[in-house]
Amino acid sequence: MTPKPTAADSALEAFSSGNAIRAQDYLGSHAETRDGTAGYVFRVWAPHATAVAVMGDFNGWDQTSHPLELVKNGVWEGFVPGLKRYDSYKYAVTARDGRVLAKSDPYAFHAETRPGTASKIYDLGDYQWGDQGWMAARKANPIYQHPLNIYEVHLGSWRRTGEDTFLSYRDIAGYLVPYVKEMGFTHVELLPVTEHPLDASWGYQCTGYFAATSRFGTPDDFMYLVDQLHQAGIGVILDWVPAHFPKDAFGLYEFDGEPCYEYADPRKGEHADWGTRVFDYGRYEVRSFLFSSALFWLEQYHVDGLRVDAVASMLYLDYGRQNGQWCPNMFGGHENLEAV
Repeated sequence: MTPKPTAADSALEAFSSGNAIRAQDYLGSHAETRDGTAGYVFRVWAPHATAVAVMGDFNGWDQTSHPLELVKNGVWEGFVPGLKRYDSYKYAVTARDGRVLAKSDPYAFHAETRPGTASKIYDLGDYQWGDQGWMAARKANPIYQHPLNIYEVHLGSWRRTGEDTFLSYRDIAGYLVPYVKEMGFTHVELLPVTEHPLDASWGYQCTGYFAATSRFGTPDDFMYLVDQLHQAGIGVILDWVPAHFPKDAFGLYEFDGEPCYEYADPRKGEHADWGTRVFDYGRYEVRSFLFSSALFWLEQYHVDGLRVDAVASMLYLDYGRQNGQWCPNMFGGHENLEAV
């Protein structure tokens, strides 16, 4: 008799087939108890890797003491007992050429503050929301049925306490909410709050698609900002960047030593204008990653909408490329059918 698939089996199948919309509930780090011992289970997709281990504060960043096992379809899994919130970690990913790459977790909910690049264990779900009235009204009255007056905000520069000091999400709430309310805006549009490495940027080269940047605080702190805006009757829209990602060595770039999240063909995978990599929209696991990221911000953080950045670069294979630098689709056209 064939055993009934477990929830983990079903989640893996959905991820591998491009149908996962909450892949972060399976991949990443999650609290679990095994054989009476509390700890965290780690799962990561690294299809070309010959070995993967988790390393961090808990083992002196040893690359071999906590190996993961290959489960199926390029997903590796392992359990580490005794871990706690805020513990930092990375994956030690052994490529087929023997290199060992130190990678942050693509599905992490929190990260070290720059210049640190490690992921941090963080359990979501503890925050006590106070925006029930807003959420009920939003459901009854869809956003597109009313006029919008949107105030665009870059949290890193809108207000500062000093040249090198940022306000926290909670501090920003105290200034931003009354200002936007007084000026008569219906919504704020936040430039990317997904984790990114460079302070001088606006956040459009993301390295953490499930992590609110730690520059301004914790995930709960960002929830507080959204909550306060909602309680004041102000909607929240996030800029979200599914078009490309940077080449920082700790991030998605050639995650297991070879293209995983990006197209392998440089005529599709390299974005010369920005020096970034283009997501491989034809790969099922990448679709699951992006679908899940988009829904994650809407569900987990009560965000009211997403402004998708750089759409033209997603839709057209010849965007920013000269003749001979791009490859046509199966019909000979310049539309990226996989992105469409």
